[in-house]
This record gives sequence, structure tokens and C-alpha cells, in this order.
Amino acid sequence: MEQLFFYLLATIILVFSFLTVTTRRILRASIYLLTVLLGTAGLYFLFSFNFLAAVQLTVYAGGIVVLIIFSILLTHQINEKLEAPSRRRMVLGGVGALLGAGVCISVFVDHSFSPVKKIPLENEMETIGTTLLSYGDGGYVLPFEVISILLLAAMVGAIIIAKRPG
Repeated sequence: MEQLFFYLLATIILVFSFLTVTTRRILRASIYLLTVLLGTAGLYFLFSFNFLAAVQLTVYAGGIVVLIIFSILLTHQINEKLEAPSRRRMVLGGVGALLGAGVCISVFVDHSFSPVKKIPLENEMETIGTTLLSYGDGGYVLPFEVISILLLAAMVGAIIIAKRPG
């Protein structure tokens, strides 16, 4: 049953990833991206990486995609079509995708994967919470705050550029 769910989620991720980069409607692209991120969170849940799945849902699917959708809706570009890429860009993108796939396949074929011994990790919820909320060495409060200010500045900048006349 797990294998069936894996293949189902992998198919969803592949199909919607392709749709994300090929659609010319920007709102549809963001919805397709949301579906890809939800599928990725599903894979994390399937592999029992519950914390990582929760972060995926909260930060990426919940935060960034909502930010993108609000930016689209606030700039009145919901019905606007993106311009079709030129043949040159399509060929370069295809060549780049094939090169990337070749590198990935060669790494999978040439590398001998060996099982890793389980290392006991401290993954209690209290330890994770303390680390995330710590501002000292190894804490993540400062990077989260810097990223939130950066995202806010990017959204305000995008709205100003989109609303500029002419």
C-alpha cells in the first residue's frame, strides 16, 4: 500500500511540476505549485518525517504560495497571460533539463548506496522547539526574522513595480 501511495504522490508531483512551468496563466501556475508542495509534504508524511512535513505545509504551502497568490490578486494580473517563450529559450531549457537528468542518473548509477547505521537523534518536541526559538548559538529565530523581512520587502517591491503607471 505504501508503494502505491509513493507512486501516486510521485506522479502528482511530476505532472503538476510540468504544468507549473508550462502554463501561461500565472494564477494557475501558483495553484499547480501549491499542489506540488502538498505532494512533497505527502511524501514526507509517508516516510514518517512528520516535523519536516509540517514545516513544508506551514512555510512553503501555507506561507510562500499564499504570498504569491496575494501578490497576483493585489496587482490585478489574475487574467494576464505570460508571453510564450521563444524557440531558443525552449531549446536551451530542454538541453538544461536533459543535462540535469543525465547528471542525476549518472550519480544514481555510479554511486554504491549502502545502508546507514541508525544514529540515535534527539528529536523530542521540546528540544526541537527550544532550538527553533533560541537566539543563541544554533538557534533559528534570527534567520526566520531576516527571511520574513526579506519576503515582506519583496512583496512590497513587487506591488510597487506592478502598480507603477505605464
